[in-house]
Amino acid sequence: MSHSDTARLLDERTAVETLYRAFNDKNPDLLDSVVSADWQDIPLAPGQGPGAAGLKPIILGFIAAMPDVHIQIHDLIQTPGRVAVRAEITGTHLGSFMGIAATGKKVSFAIHEFHHFTAGRIATTWHLEDWFGLFRQLGQFPELS
Repeated sequence: MSHSDTARLLDERTAVETLYRAFNDKNPDLLDSVVSADWQDIPLAPGQGPGAAGLKPIILGFIAAMPDVHIQIHDLIQTPGRVAVRAEITGTHLGSFMGIAATGKKVSFAIHEFHHFTAGRIATTWHLEDWFGLFRQLGQFPELS
């Protein structure tokens, strides 16, 4: 592997880690440095708009609901231009989340994400969260609209 290939892999890894730091550091603006202007987050959360601007309120919602929210990366698998992540979100449910009033419960749930890069930035993220596991830990499910 050439020096430029190694540098690219390191830059892409750092970009993905920075995306999760937006939650951990409670700084949604970190997204602006790592995602493309037309970044696609698939699927969008209920009420989420497109791009980094659309995810920022979601991050703020997590922080309000779980002030100690933390994303721990357990596995990161990478090829040039693609990064796969198995991670875990932990926190204490101290504020309303998806319409569920604070329970004071500590929670932990899995996430799996696949990131695709274009021109050195995350261009697309496909993700799957274990929402069922989270809601079981909270003892209730959000209201269906």
